[in-house]
Amino acid sequence: MVAYGMTPADALRSARVWASLAAAALVVAPRWTIETSGVTASLRGVSAVSETVVWACGSNGTVLRTEDGGLVWQTLTVTADPIYFRDVDAIDARTAYVLSIGPGPLSRIYKTSDAGATWALQFTKGEPTGDLDGMAFWDADHGLVVGDSVDGQFYAVETADGGRAWTRVPPDALPPALPNEGAFAASGTNIAVYGPRDAWIAAGGTPTARVLHTPDRGRTWAVTPAPLAASASAGIFSIAFRDALHGIVVGGDYLKESEAVDNVAVSADGGRTWTLIRDRGLSGFRSVVAYVPADPGAAIAVGPLGADLTTDDGRSWTPIEGPGFHTFAFAPKSRTGWGAGARGAIGRLSLDASPLQPLDRSFRLPLRLPERP
Repeated sequence: MVAYGMTPADALRSARVWASLAAAALVVAPRWTIETSGVTASLRGVSAVSETVVWACGSNGTVLRTEDGGLVWQTLTVTADPIYFRDVDAIDARTAYVLSIGPGPLSRIYKTSDAGATWALQFTKGEPTGDLDGMAFWDADHGLVVGDSVDGQFYAVETADGGRAWTRVPPDALPPALPNEGAFAASGTNIAVYGPRDAWIAAGGTPTARVLHTPDRGRTWAVTPAPLAASASAGIFSIAFRDALHGIVVGGDYLKESEAVDNVAVSADGGRTWTLIRDRGLSGFRSVVAYVPADPGAAIAVGPLGADLTTDDGRSWTPIEGPGFHTFAFAPKSRTGWGAGARGAIGRLSLDASPLQPLDRSFRLPLRLPERP
């Protein structure tokens, strides 16, 4: 529409202004849908390979899988031992790894290649002390697992053949660990990977929160302090990177879930430096952070008492109405994700553009403008 007295140039400028205002008016409207898992276990790991196929895991050896977006969750049998699974990483609809915690032989890695019908025990931790804490995979063959430090050295194992062999990362390739330093195994997201070689580990359990980074798939490592409040019960609980430079760490004190004190920081240089966010920060303890795959710069942070959303790479956060969960994961290339938590709780989160639909990027002015009267 062109107002009377407008020149074609005026109309073009007006159209651009309205398009800009419409884009600014778009707001993300998060919506939780509670699903029925059929279990009462504490769920700590979740991995979505699509908007239909999702895996979850938790206490009492629990592993779940859905292939219809969560309408029906199937309980899978991995082992008769009542071990505590804290992380699941799915490679595709049929292939997934689960990781359990506990001293010595209770820390294990299992793999399925047939959608959970059978499982192979791939790794059992030989050291009698310290848990495995989390894992991440660059691709179907290459993965990294972190555990609590052993004798003053960080503990990590890696595979380059889909888990057929797991070998310890040479301790002298890693920086020395602080006393009792490890990673909080709260959500399976204490490791982030990007591209074919980069990985970051969120270390905690000490008075100093730190982030380890490798640019070459574990051959060399550097460590950087992060400005989150830290103690035996507080620090970094989750780390995520959306590319090789931009990352977010979240956490807090799991003994004080309603408090949000110095518990989120961002990096724009690959984790070499971190900026603490205090104004418009998180609204409570958060055990997981995940970038929205379909919206660069947007991310969700979730904890047992609730969730928060950022659309500016973590510089400001807005609380999301609804429940809380221990862990969360988005489906690739989507705005749909799943939270999993206490007593078998599972929720599906949809991020919709509202109240306006996304702008048609093919928008053009009419080739012929109405004539002036």
